[in-house]
Amino acid sequence: MNENGPAKAVLQLNEVHTYYGRIHALKGISCRIPSGGIVCLIGANGAGKSTTLMTICGVQPAAKGEILFEGRPIHRMRPEQIASLGISQVPEGRQIFPLMTTLENLEMGAYLRKDRDGIKRDLEKVYSLFPVLKERRNQLGGTLSGGEQQMLAIARALMSRPRLLLLDEPSLGLAPLLVERIFDTIQEINRAGTPIFLVEQNAQMALSISGWGYVMETGRIVLADRARALLEDEQVKKAYLGE
Repeated sequence: MNENGPAKAVLQLNEVHTYYGRIHALKGISCRIPSGGIVCLIGANGAGKSTTLMTICGVQPAAKGEILFEGRPIHRMRPEQIASLGISQVPEGRQIFPLMTTLENLEMGAYLRKDRDGIKRDLEKVYSLFPVLKERRNQLGGTLSGGEQQMLAIARALMSRPRLLLLDEPSLGLAPLLVERIFDTIQEINRAGTPIFLVEQNAQMALSISGWGYVMETGRIVLADRARALLEDEQVKKAYLGE
């Protein structure tokens, strides 16, 4: 880490602007995600956090600025091209396939891959990470509990062998014990080598597992610092930590 943010970035946004029609959603944001760490983006509802992830994935194209993935510009690429490079997103609200089984959902995560043996090995890895998914492998996704669906959404993303994992509100709607389990798993995924960009309203939890954090307000990054420092910042405490 340095004073300008995490070094050796796997992903870098430089002065990115995004619009929804005439609505200026992202107003020149810049941030960096290191190749080996967890970075979180916190802020209130409507601040532009999810839009940031959608812009990285190409779903909501950047109007200005540049996005670099492993040094390569991706801001003019289509979403499927970006996904093929190794960026995988777990969207807000999980968005699993409710009429497919758990196993079929996981197989969809590997749809760009051709290495059948590798897919089998990775399937066993996600089952070891989330044993309940193995138990529920023949159950329809839509019949899983909220926590199980969140586990499935993360596991499905991991089946693509991501070089960068984007997580959008993974704790949304979950009971406290499940939130702790999900955040423990996020750390485990990161320790195994996957860099993570985490968007999360639970600022306390997000900052506690991240190395670096950004605070967003109305489409702008207003604070950027080591996560530990943000946890002690008076402005962050009052606005996001309920202190």
